[in-house]
Amino acid sequence: MNERKVLWEPKEFCERSNIKRYMEWVNASYSKDFRDYEGLRKWSIDNISEFWESILSYFNVITEGDYESVLNSERMPGNLWFDGLRLNYAENNLLLGGQEELVLSLNESGERRSIPRSDFEGSAGAIERHLQDFGVKEGDRVASLLPNIPEAMEALYATSAMGAIWSSSSPDFGYEAIVERFRQINPRVLFAPAGYTYGGKKYGKLDVIKSLTEKIPSIEKVVILGNTDGAIRDSVPFESISREKRTLSFTRVPFNHPLWILYSSGTTGPPKAIVHSHGGILLEHLKLLGLHYNLRKGDRFFWFTTTGWMMWNVLVSSISTGATAVLYDGSATYPDNYHLWKIADENNISFFGTSAAYLTHLMKEGVRVEDRYSLKNLFAIGSTGSPLSAEAFRYVYENIKKDVWLASISGGTDLCTAFLGGCACLPVVEGELQCRNLGADIHSFNDDGESVTNEVGELVIKKPMPSMPIYLWNDDGHKLAETYFSRYPRVWRHGDWIIMTAEGSSIILGRSDSTLKRRGIRIGTAEIYSVLDEIEEVKDSIIVGLELEGGEYYMPLFVVVDEDKDFDLVKRKIVERLRNGLSPRHVPDDIIRVSQIPRTINGKKMEVPLKKLLMGVDVEKAMNVGSMANPESLKEFQEIAKNIRKR
Repeated sequence: MNERKVLWEPKEFCERSNIKRYMEWVNASYSKDFRDYEGLRKWSIDNISEFWESILSYFNVITEGDYESVLNSERMPGNLWFDGLRLNYAENNLLLGGQEELVLSLNESGERRSIPRSDFEGSAGAIERHLQDFGVKEGDRVASLLPNIPEAMEALYATSAMGAIWSSSSPDFGYEAIVERFRQINPRVLFAPAGYTYGGKKYGKLDVIKSLTEKIPSIEKVVILGNTDGAIRDSVPFESISREKRTLSFTRVPFNHPLWILYSSGTTGPPKAIVHSHGGILLEHLKLLGLHYNLRKGDRFFWFTTTGWMMWNVLVSSISTGATAVLYDGSATYPDNYHLWKIADENNISFFGTSAAYLTHLMKEGVRVEDRYSLKNLFAIGSTGSPLSAEAFRYVYENIKKDVWLASISGGTDLCTAFLGGCACLPVVEGELQCRNLGADIHSFNDDGESVTNEVGELVIKKPMPSMPIYLWNDDGHKLAETYFSRYPRVWRHGDWIIMTAEGSSIILGRSDSTLKRRGIRIGTAEIYSVLDEIEEVKDSIIVGLELEGGEYYMPLFVVVDEDKDFDLVKRKIVERLRNGLSPRHVPDDIIRVSQIPRTINGKKMEVPLKKLLMGVDVEKAMNVGSMANPESLKEFQEIAKNIRKR
C-alpha cells in the first residue's frame, strides 16, 4: 500500500455529529464504553439482532404488534426480520422528520418550487384516494416513468402508504428497456409524463406510453402529467387526481411486506426485478441517512439522480431525518458545468451528492468551483456509482471546497443502500472509502474464501442485512441464490474487487466480472482509470481483457482524446504513466482512439457488455441498448470488433 494522504480531519465536526450522539446513546442504553467508530462497528456486526433493534428504538420507529425475535436466523438467504411487527414506510418517513419544507424542486431551466409538508401530504392523500378508486389494493403494482420531480415522490408516498408496490424507471430509458422492466411485474397503474426536458431539448413520450399500454395489458389506468392532445385514450390527467387535497391515510403492513421493485442494470440481459421490504428499507435508510450521512432537521439533501437509479429511492427517504429532499430534473452540465454548483450555492444545499463520473468530468474540464461560489452551507459532498480516483479526491479539495467532508461511498441497487463509505468521525484519506458501515459485515475474500487485508479480494457480506432483497419477482428463490450465494455458500458475493486496509477503510477496484488478468495477475480496472484520470488529454476511457482463439489474451484500451491533440504523444504518455505508476503488466496491448465510451443511463462504464461485443457476440445479445445513455457509441465499436476477429 502507498503512503496514505489525509485530506480532511473531522475535528469538532465529529463531536457534534449524529454518529457520536448515537454512540453515546448505545453506551448508556447497553452498558457499553465505545470510544471510537471501530468499536461501535464491531458491536453492530457481532450482535446484529441487538444492533438493528437499537435502530428501531433510537429513531422512534412507529409500529404496532410485537415480535418474538429480531431475526429468524443468521443463515442466508431466507431471512425473516421482526416477524409480527407492522409498520409503514411512508408513515414513518413523513412523521419522524417534523420539518415544514418537505421538498425543494429545481430544474435545468431555473424553475424552483418549495413544497411545504401540508401541500405534499395533501397531494399524496388525493393520489392515494384515486388509486383506491382505480381498484388498486394492497400488493398491487404501480409503475412510473415520471422524472425527478415532486409528483413522482408524491405518487410513491401515496402508493406505499396504502401498501401497494411501487416501481420506477426514468423517462430517458429506451422503450425496450422500459418494457423489459414493467412487463415482469404486471402493474395496474402507470404514471407517466407527456414529455420531459434534458439538456435544453424537449422529448415526447406519448408514443412510448401508447405502445406500453398495448404491450403490457395489465395496465388499466394511465395517469399523464402534461398535455396528451387526446393521444392516450381514457388517460387521466395527473392534475385532476392531485388537485383536491386529502388527508393521507396509512396501512400498517408486516415488516417484510414488499415496498418497491428496483431493477439490476440490465446491460447484458433482462434486468432482475429486486423486491425490498417496508421495514428493511426504513431501518437501513434511517441508519444510512441519519448516522452515516449526518442529516438532521433543517438540512437540505441533494443527490443528482434519475428516478431509475437507486439513489433516487435514498433521496426521497431523506425526509425521515428532518432534512428537505432536494429534487433536480435535467442535465448536470446544462447550460454549463457550473450549473449544479450555482443552485447549490443559491439554495443553501447542505449535502451535495453526485457520481464519480461527474466529478471526474469536472476535473477533466478544469472547472474551479471555489472561484465562483462559497458554498457556505455545504458540509458534505457524496460520490458513488463507480470508484473515485485519488486524483478526483484531490480535485474536490483543491477546486470545489477545502473544508468539506468528501464521502466516497459504495453499495448497490441489490440492497438499495451504501454499505461502505461515510463516517463523520473518521478522516478522509485520498482514494479510500472511510469505513464499513454499521450492521454491514463486509469482508474481502481470496480465492479460498478467506478474509484478507491489504490485498485484492472479492467483496462479500457474511451476515444478513434487512434491506437485502426479500425475493426477486417471479423467482422461486433459485435465481436469487444463484446470483448472490453460488460462489460462497451462505455468504453474499457482491461482484466488486475490494482492498480492505488494516485501518478499516477500503478501496474499490471495479467489478470482479470485468477483471483483467495479465500473466496470471489479477488487475482491477479502477487501478488503470485512476492513472488515466491524471492525464489531462484523456477525457474518458474504458479497458477490457479479451480471451481470443488460440489462448491469446488481448487487452485494448479505448480513450476519448480531443481531435487537436497529437495522439501519438498521448499514447506515449499513457504507456509511461501506467508502466511507471503501476507496472508493465498494466500497459495495454493497444490504445485506440474513439469518440465516446459506452455508458449506462446512470453513467457507469459498460465494461462487461463491451467485452462480449468485442469477442463477437451480437450487439442485441451483448448489451441492452435501451439501458444506454449513448447507444450511438456502439457503431464504431462494432467496426473495431470486426478488426479484432481478423487478428
